[in-house]
Amino acid sequence: MNKLIYPILALFLLIPGLARAEEFDRGIVLNTFIPKGQWVVGNSISYSEYSNNNYQFLVIEGIDGIGYNFKISPMFCYIVKDNLGLGGRFAYERSLTKLNSASIQIGDDLNFNVDNVYSLSHTYSGMAIMRNYISIGNSNRFGLFNELQINLGGGESKVVNGSGDALTGTFERSFNLKIGIAPGLMAFINDYTAIEVNVGVLGFNYSHVKQTTDQVYTGKRSQNLANFKVNIFSLGLGLAFYL
Repeated sequence: MNKLIYPILALFLLIPGLARAEEFDRGIVLNTFIPKGQWVVGNSISYSEYSNNNYQFLVIEGIDGIGYNFKISPMFCYIVKDNLGLGGRFAYERSLTKLNSASIQIGDDLNFNVDNVYSLSHTYSGMAIMRNYISIGNSNRFGLFNELQINLGGGESKVVNGSGDALTGTFERSFNLKIGIAPGLMAFINDYTAIEVNVGVLGFNYSHVKQTTDQVYTGKRSQNLANFKVNIFSLGLGLAFYL
């Protein structure tokens, strides 16, 4: 009996070692989807303008004002090796809101009037990016990419309310740092043009705001935010050129 037990124990002791020694091959072949030496460039420009004259929205009546929003965001990336690129993205945004008058009607005895509100803000940011590409199967048209982002930005804004002796104003200066990961899907329209869609799934955000009201009162606000879930509000759609 002992002569059978010892060989069986030895066999069980050898099996884990043999399993570790044998390498498991999934048969995954990484094809060259974006070759080394290519430049990736893109740009996003948006502009909107609105004008309200005695406009009504839900409980807000008599809206009279104008405003606009402008944003530009160029991007470039250089493929330093097959399927790996390094680059940057820059953004500038400016918005203006000038509200001459508005009335909030909640009930017969609860009404609020807002007059002479002026708001102007502009923000700017610079982002360093690193992209990894992978093709879907053996396709040269459809692929996936993962983008690591490090973003530094800031901005200034001012809000003025009232007129004459009742005039009051607030000035803000902000700074933010963002580190995130944004995977995406891309499809080539032709040899040089691709449509890209990405969404943020992981990130860390730090922001700091310093506020001054009427050049007398000051305040500060800091915020730390960690995001470990899909953020549908960070969904991005763009057009990129691979040269």
